[in-house]
Amino acid sequence: MLTEKIMESSYNLLIRKIDEFIRKYYKNQLIRGLLYSLAVLGMYFILIVLLEYFSWFGTGTRSFLFYTFVFTTVYITGRFIILPISQISRLGKVINHEQAAEIIGKHFTEVKDVLLNTLQLHHLELNKEESSDLIRASIDQKIKHLQPIPFADAVDLKKNRRYLPYALPPIIFLLAALLISPSLIIAPSKRIINHNEVFERPAPFTIKILND
Repeated sequence: MLTEKIMESSYNLLIRKIDEFIRKYYKNQLIRGLLYSLAVLGMYFILIVLLEYFSWFGTGTRSFLFYTFVFTTVYITGRFIILPISQISRLGKVINHEQAAEIIGKHFTEVKDVLLNTLQLHHLELNKEESSDLIRASIDQKIKHLQPIPFADAVDLKKNRRYLPYALPPIIFLLAALLISPSLIIAPSKRIINHNEVFERPAPFTIKILND
């Protein structure tokens, strides 16, 4: 009985390590999604603002630009930010332990199919009417082999740095434009937000009355 409790405790520790990997797996997707969202939405926002700044579109075109940006923002935010956050909290559909084991096995060559086989043997033991000492011994041996391996290291968060060159330029451009020439961003943004209003293009000249 004591041996069974020790083995079950070791198996639970193994499951916790897999769960830690799953959380880090979706945390990695969240970081990547944030950088991707900043890149796509930032560049798209700059594009429509510059188009409006130079073109002074009518209400129909501005309405199209406004709603397209809104729908794009909702989709990208939901797909690449909200979804990973919910998966980190294990809300909705997430990868199961077997799928996680396959991903871990691709990173750690010494694991290969050992982790997946351990999970399968444990399920087999649970489904058997009578416990098998051979299956239990095999599981215990595999768990001892897997214990030193840090499963969470199969996800390298630092690899997301390669997405920074895509996310930073739009942010830098917007900050620089707001500091150097705010009207380049603010004026066309205001016209796009108030897309149903009619805005007249300013006259290319001014009239100055010299006497009363």
